[in-house]
Amino acid sequence: MGRDTLTGSRIRERRIIAGIKQVDLARRVAISASYLNLIEHNRRRIGGKLLLDLAGILDVEPSLLTEGAEATLIAALREAASDPRGKAAELDRAEEFAGRFPGWAYLLADSRQRMATLERTVEALTDRMTHDPHLAASLHEMLTTVTAIRSAASILAEPGEIDPEWQERFHRNIYEDSARLADTSRSLVSYLEAAEDTSSDPSVPQEEVDAIFDAADHHIAELETGEGTPAEVAEHLGSGRSEPARAMLLRSFVRYAADAAKLPLSVLSDVVAETGADPIALAQRCEVDTGLAMRRLASLPSDVLPEPVGLAICDASGSLTYRKPLRNFAMPRFGAGCPLWPLYQALSRPMMLLGQTVEQPGQPAHIFRTFAIASPTGPAQVNREPLFQSHMLIVPQTGSESDQSLPVGTTCRICPRTGCDARREPSILSGRGQIGF
Repeated sequence: MGRDTLTGSRIRERRIIAGIKQVDLARRVAISASYLNLIEHNRRRIGGKLLLDLAGILDVEPSLLTEGAEATLIAALREAASDPRGKAAELDRAEEFAGRFPGWAYLLADSRQRMATLERTVEALTDRMTHDPHLAASLHEMLTTVTAIRSAASILAEPGEIDPEWQERFHRNIYEDSARLADTSRSLVSYLEAAEDTSSDPSVPQEEVDAIFDAADHHIAELETGEGTPAEVAEHLGSGRSEPARAMLLRSFVRYAADAAKLPLSVLSDVVAETGADPIALAQRCEVDTGLAMRRLASLPSDVLPEPVGLAICDASGSLTYRKPLRNFAMPRFGAGCPLWPLYQALSRPMMLLGQTVEQPGQPAHIFRTFAIASPTGPAQVNREPLFQSHMLIVPQTGSESDQSLPVGTTCRICPRTGCDARREPSILSGRGQIGF
């Protein structure tokens, strides 16, 4: 039903909200009740003076009656209806619903937005709880200390005599363990309070490095132009960070500077203008390895590559050592990602370039083109297996899901997909009936 044909429905809804009977409203605008009834059922078009009179009596702007709800509200309702839980909703009647019941429509759209925000918050917090090494170590130490205190206390509580020397030893153990538990608890509370403060600095070295790259949008201008050495830039951008973070940052900047020297931004810009975000074409045109081409594409500013690309790099253990996530293609803050990512498949096929279209869950599904390759790191050594490092470039694609797309997720803990053979742990999204293990 078109937007301009819902004027009658909006008049009827506003009349009901105002508590005016149909016959009374008809009399006040000098038309018959039967004619107003036809208008309210969208069987007669309305405009001119009659529309202005009705809007004045109903105390609304005439445009609200003729134009109805804003496009953003309609879009929000359609998004809510496209959710798997909204299969029974009449998607084609979203505009009619917004026109007839604007209050309920805004309430539904707002509730949907709040639910999405809360779900993202829960996913982020669960990811941190699952993969934060500092938190895991603190909780483990607390549980170990509590167990030791309980064991010593249970021995002292048993009936019978205990040698005074042993009794003193158990008391001393309980005292020392209690002091250690108090210190650990205070440290954990301080850590969690800092984590809740969004203005506080990250406390894990890898997270500190990621924050620096995110703040620069993964483009380090000083290293591109050669205005500073990797050590100088690391000292400047890493000021106030932990010592391990500065060491990791320096190593990243050394590689960044080497990449920029092999493939300068001026050359890169000209080639990308012709080939786009294609690491294969870039590597062939500039005669560089594919991993370097992927890293350079991920470092491009928006004025060179308007549509950003994502990049994930992992070592042989599968842990992500570099992450540049994209909207709708998130990456876990710690540890490994989805086992189905081509990033990990490349590790089993070294030096083989893999190209795969993948599909992230959503309504509609989010489609990306990925390129992955595993290459050896460091110089060759006699009688020693090389260490491999895998790169995966993620390029957004337009269009809908297809049979050729590989369904993937972010990480098993927050993946809504069911029936996945690669799942290593249950999903926390069981409220959607999607736990599947």
